Amino acid sequence: MADLSAFPITRRWPAEHPDRIQLYSLNTPNGVKASVMLEETGLPYEPHLVDITADQSHTPEFLSLNPNGKIPAIIDPDGPGGRPLGLFESGAILIYLADKSGRFIAADPALRYETIQWVFFQNAGIGPMFGQVGFFNKFAGKDYEDKRPLQRYVAESKRLLGVLERRLDGRDWIMGAEYSIADVSTLGWVRNLITFYEARDLVDYDSLKNVPTWLDRGLARPAVQRGLEIPKRI
Repeated sequence: MADLSAFPITRRWPAEHPDRIQLYSLNTPNGVKASVMLEETGLPYEPHLVDITADQSHTPEFLSLNPNGKIPAIIDPDGPGGRPLGLFESGAILIYLADKSGRFIAADPALRYETIQWVFFQNAGIGPMFGQVGFFNKFAGKDYEDKRPLQRYVAESKRLLGVLERRLDGRDWIMGAEYSIADVSTLGWVRNLITFYEARDLVDYDSLKNVPTWLDRGLARPAVQRGLEIPKRI
């Protein structure tokens, strides 16, 4: 049985199955990257709900695993060399799980790096920009009299959707015929933009052709449907 006692986070979120990957998350667009990937790969895992609305990601226990105070984070009791590994940052987690499972990333080095670049495209562009649209369109920012911030982030989000639209022209998935971590990384954010953030009309989503069919294709995957609900706030 794996010993995870060296990780203080396990004192607040005890592991019932310490031999499984421990997932600390919430089903936000970033959080579901890890849960969808775990569902897709079939790797055994145990989810723990970290309620970011109650500031649980800034508790000492969580910060001991991720000093940046963001979900998701994982502990793999069977990490490299058979030693436990703690890991944070959703993009890093996706790459790690792809390598561990041997799935959803190409073995060919050139295709591997091409896949990783699209994961970074989501991490550096789509996530931050779509999140700002959500803040200024639905949350506290909607009350700002100055609408220039909203307009700026809407314009940039439309541009990023355009990049994705062109990439998907003639492709089922971001990397072509094969579903990959690039899709896992991006699906939840596009879904969130047009649903939870209520920005469908703002970004002219219905003027797109390739992105909506790609999103529908991704959301139809059983593992994606399961992963989008894990861990869900009770």
